[in-house]
Parts: sequence; C-alpha cells; structure tokens
Amino acid sequence: MDLKQLIQTSADQLEQAQIAFGQGTLTAIDEATWLVLWQLQLPLDLDLTEDLQQLQAQVLAWQPKLDVVNLSLANVQACQALIAKRIQTRKPAAYLTQEAWLQGISFYVDERSIVPRSFIAELIADGAFDGWLSESSHSFLDLCTGNGNLAILCAMAYPDIQVTAADISKDALDVAKINVEKHQLTDRIQLVESDGLKNLSQKFDCIICNPPYVCEASMQKLPEEFLAEPSLALAGGSDGMDFIQEMLIDLPVHMNDQAILVLEIGNEREHFEAAFPRLEAVWLDTSAGEDQVLLLTKEALLKFKTLS
Repeated sequence: MDLKQLIQTSADQLEQAQIAFGQGTLTAIDEATWLVLWQLQLPLDLDLTEDLQQLQAQVLAWQPKLDVVNLSLANVQACQALIAKRIQTRKPAAYLTQEAWLQGISFYVDERSIVPRSFIAELIADGAFDGWLSESSHSFLDLCTGNGNLAILCAMAYPDIQVTAADISKDALDVAKINVEKHQLTDRIQLVESDGLKNLSQKFDCIICNPPYVCEASMQKLPEEFLAEPSLALAGGSDGMDFIQEMLIDLPVHMNDQAILVLEIGNEREHFEAAFPRLEAVWLDTSAGEDQVLLLTKEALLKFKTLS
C-alpha cells in the first residue's frame, strides 16, 4: 500500500464511522491526512498532489528510510491503529497527537484545554484590527486563554507588546505554560488564574476573548468529540451569553481610553443581538463570514452602560 492509498482508505473509514469534524479539520480526508502524516513523522504541509516518485523525493529529507511507494506493514498497521483509536474513542485528533496547528504555528494540547480553533487567529494574522490600534497600544489581554494560542499569536504579530493571558482553569493555564515556554515567550506573556476579570487590576489597550458562548440547546446537541473537551470552556448558559454579560459590564474599567475588545461568539449572533440590542458593534469579516467575531470600543461599552 502506498501513502496516498493509506490516506484515502483512512478517510473512508472515518467517513463510514460518521466522525465529527471541526476541531482542526473540516473533512475526513483532511483528518486522515493529519493523522497518517503525524504517525509517520512527516510534515503536515507535504505536497500530496505530486506523483509518488516526486513525493518520495520530498519524504527523503524527513524520513530517509521511509518508502511511501510501498509502505512497510508496521507503518500501515501503526496508522490503522491510530485511525481505529480515533473512531473508537471519539476523542479529537489533537488529543491523540497532543498537537494542534493554528495559522501555521504548532501548539501543545491535551484534554485539560479545548482544541484551539478561533477565528480571531486569522484576524491577528491578517492585521484585521490594526486600524483600531496605535503606536501606544502595548498592553494586551487574552481573556479565556485556554492553551494560550491567541496570546502567543498576538505576541508574535506585535513584537512590542506585553500580553496577559488569563483563564479560570488552572489546568488550562498549565497547558498554556507549556506553549509559552515552547515558543520562548515567558518574558512577554504573563499567565494569570482569574474568574473572568476578577483577579486583573491593570488596564489594557487591546482585549481579545474567545469565551464560553455555546447556548444550552446547542450544548445538548454536541457530538462526542466536543463533549470530550472541558465544558467550562464551552457552555455559556441558556442563550450562551452568561460569561459575556458579566464581562461587558465590568470591562470598561480595565480598558485604556482608546482600547478595543475583539470578541468571538461563534454561531450565537442572534442571541448576542437579542441580549445587547443597543450595543454598537463592528462585525469583522472572517473566513466564515461576518457573524463570528465582533469589535467593541471602550466608547461603545460606556454608551451601552449608560443606556442600560
């Protein structure tokens, strides 16, 4: 069996098992590619569109003894065992590999934190909210940091800033610590255990937040893969707005005058607008459209508090 055949066979098995995607991949072929390449210790950006001989030439730089034209029985069986584990346990692939990728950056992940998949990551990479920042924007807060991926991406994108990465979960912060150290950013990212904003005293120029926002009805419909993640990082109450409601009330005192909040709410725009009808939000364009992430200025939040 060659590499391409193994990946396609694995994808067929995932499809037949009705595996749920959305935690790093969106299709069976993408997930099979990820798991097979990871198991064979090959780079995930391997060009699989090339013919097998050209593919073999690529592989030699990484695994000189690996024959992708005629894979060994041991390699095939190891990959098949990983695919079987994915199907049997219904655990996200990232938990099996203990690795997740966001904007081309590798992050350690395990079951103490959710699998990173924020649309804010692409906005950071694209500089989508740079127009609301200034040369004096040096203090960032990543609220609900999870495994620290957004804090790290901010530190990489803006080399002059300091980032506070806060989360209520000590377990998640332990995972974030691994990633901060992995990317050698301990001098620029401070990890803080905090229930929302309660343990934070300073003011910030930019706050990013991918909070628990899944409404109760959606929580009850989540597939097993998502139920494997910490519910604390997902469940947002009956309308998904529990955490957000409290945060928006408390946030202005933690914002410098020109500060902004970049907030992800997933598929909950209808619930957000019903909960905060007078809040002047700027909806940011992402690969999933303009319903996933919004931007709020301190001025808009203060005006909202006055009207409420």
